[in-house]
Amino acid sequence: MDLAAIEEIRRTKHAYLRCVDLKRWDEIGALFTSDATADYGTPTYGDPIRLDGRAAIVDFLRKRLGPEIITVHLATQPEIDVDGDTATGTWAFQDQVIATEHQVAIIGAAFYEDRYRREADGVWRITHTGYVRTYEAMLSLTDLKSFQLTANRWAVPSA
Repeated sequence: MDLAAIEEIRRTKHAYLRCVDLKRWDEIGALFTSDATADYGTPTYGDPIRLDGRAAIVDFLRKRLGPEIITVHLATQPEIDVDGDTATGTWAFQDQVIATEHQVAIIGAAFYEDRYRREADGVWRITHTGYVRTYEAMLSLTDLKSFQLTANRWAVPSA
């Protein structure tokens, strides 16, 4: 078992989630191979989203998860199998989303099914990431009379 590779892959996945939540779009691209693909199966967007190529993935994330969308993604219990310079990983994940513009909160869970490749520079990168929801629930923030957003890193200051 290649424990060093497993740890490098774990760090790559965690960096991906951190970049999504902190909206570090310029940094996230380096975590994907140029030919990476992504499948995001969430009812919020209707049909499952299929993206081809690093640029398409980063563009999608940048446009769909802008400053009006607050996210928290947690991935745990990785099952990572390494075979030379390729690997697969299954991750249990939960997320929380607050869409301030739409006054909704979304909670959900899924299992990421990922593939990775160690490239010529020795760095493990994501060649595919994707999930199909095990559940997703949406709450209207206007129905939650006590809901109060007390901090938002990306809030536009009031005039």
